[in-house]
Amino acid sequence: MVPLSADTSAEIERMQVDAWRAMTPAEKASMVSALTTAAFAMARAGVQHRHPDATPREVFLRLAIVVHGPELAAAAYPDSRAFIMP
Repeated sequence: MVPLSADTSAEIERMQVDAWRAMTPAEKASMVSALTTAAFAMARAGVQHRHPDATPREVFLRLAIVVHGPELAAAAYPDSRAFIMP
């Protein structure tokens, strides 16, 4: 088996994989949902940290650029073009 992480012992990694295998589909879905929510919150916090004076709309648009990329963000939210770096 190829290691998932360079800083985790093979025994601990095996235990983690076994725990994942033992989870129900609902438990796995819940974990993925929570991790997605956490990643989104961290991305939003990063935008707010870099642009502390941004309005809520600007934060939304900048986050859309980070999450979806500049082309899709501009197509979905034309006013996001003002925040796309050339």
